[in-house]
Amino acid sequence: MSRLASFLVFVCALLIARSAAAEVARLAVLVGHNRGEADEANLRYAEADAEKVRDLLLDLGGFKHENVVLMQGEDAVAVRQAIVALNQRIRALPDASRAVLVVYYSGHADAQDLHLGGTRFSIRELEQLVAGSAAAVRLLILDSCRSGALTRVKGGQRASAFAVELDERLVSEGAVVLTSSSANEDAQESDLLKGSFFTHYLVSGALGAADENGDARVSLTEAYRYAYDHTLRASSRTLAGVQHPTFRYDLSGHGEVILTNVDAGDHRRGRLSFPAGSGYLILKGDAEGPVIAEVGPRDQRRVVSVREGRYFIRARGREHLLEGVVEVQAGKVRLVLDDELARIAYARLVRKGTGGLGSVHGAEAGLRVHTALANADSACWGGSAGYAVDYPSVRIALRLGYCRSAFSSENLDASIDELDVEVRLGKALDTPWITLEPFVAVGGGVLWQRFETRRVAPSRSSAAAHVDAGLTARIEVHRNGYLFVDGAVQTYWFRRKDSGENVAPSVGISGTTGLGFWL
Repeated sequence: MSRLASFLVFVCALLIARSAAAEVARLAVLVGHNRGEADEANLRYAEADAEKVRDLLLDLGGFKHENVVLMQGEDAVAVRQAIVALNQRIRALPDASRAVLVVYYSGHADAQDLHLGGTRFSIRELEQLVAGSAAAVRLLILDSCRSGALTRVKGGQRASAFAVELDERLVSEGAVVLTSSSANEDAQESDLLKGSFFTHYLVSGALGAADENGDARVSLTEAYRYAYDHTLRASSRTLAGVQHPTFRYDLSGHGEVILTNVDAGDHRRGRLSFPAGSGYLILKGDAEGPVIAEVGPRDQRRVVSVREGRYFIRARGREHLLEGVVEVQAGKVRLVLDDELARIAYARLVRKGTGGLGSVHGAEAGLRVHTALANADSACWGGSAGYAVDYPSVRIALRLGYCRSAFSSENLDASIDELDVEVRLGKALDTPWITLEPFVAVGGGVLWQRFETRRVAPSRSSAAAHVDAGLTARIEVHRNGYLFVDGAVQTYWFRRKDSGENVAPSVGISGTTGLGFWL
């Protein structure tokens, strides 16, 4: 019996040893640096991008905490030492031919060097350190950047671009280099995404959106193709222009390089599933949280893996934005339906400074009335039509109005037609159900008086100017429309064209109610 027990112990030990030998060692150095040279403006998201890649590799890439080195704000000497130390660890492995090395960098650079807080690290030396590693698979990802405005420019010195072939099969041994832009372009980072376009889409794809064949494993080919297509599309709408990620490899073998396994880590991760038709942005916690991933409106695969917890979802429709918070439980799929998200008009997004919009515009029309002026004894009834533009800090509206009032005495009846134009400046204040907008306005126009009398009384006209101060209330209705009502205190000045006589100023109250819609 003791011999049998000894034999079983020996077999178990042998199996454990073989399993350990068969395990792939995955190691990574992830570098993010927001500061470059003294004349380069600080970036906002380079260090956060490195952290996103770290979380991705730990959760779905099969990397262990002790094998991942995250470096934020470190200089060139520290980065060089970290890569050298990791290479030494790989050479000391029992079987380095089963090792995978990932080196990622996000920060300032030019065509020759990485710029790390006033120090420089030669890109040529970096490539040599990665290519010379004993690891079987070596992946170098460069998301290098310069500074700009809302969309900051990231990139290097301009030179000729080279073509990227996407149809060749990635295999299992050798070196791969991914860069966020070709050599004659700038890479870019986005305030809306709170990160660089390239890293954002690379991570989104690796979380499941790039899983084209639905096998729950995202290959390097799938992740790169997804990042390429989406970076190209997103950057085409920026002032800096189109950005083309590049891909270079030197591999041999017979298998795909698997970047992430979406099924991994289900004990603390769940999945978000989205309906077709719209694009969805996923933020951690609330609207101010970090952007986790994105599913584009054209993506075929609409499921992404996320850690359990609370997520803020933002979906862009044709006429409005949908926003809401959902809970994700570990090991479960959370289907996000548009009906459970709150609809927010684009005008509110502009005023909130979210959604990536700088302005919205639209038309409005309504019924108008103001109290009798000095030349009449009845209210002036009519209508108005206008056009408005909403900016984050101010609303500008142009209105054209018409109304008619009357004057009557024992010997004389008169009608007064008024045609005027005004410009309004307002500041909209949004509440959950209604928008209140204090405003001031200046306007001018012409008034025509026509008389009916037993005697001769020729028609006459007057030029008028007015200054208003008032308040508008608006409530959103179906889709992109709104109902509005406003009131204002007006001061009118008149000057009769025929005599040049000035008429005493007239103070009154005006009101308008109507319907508007955003185009």
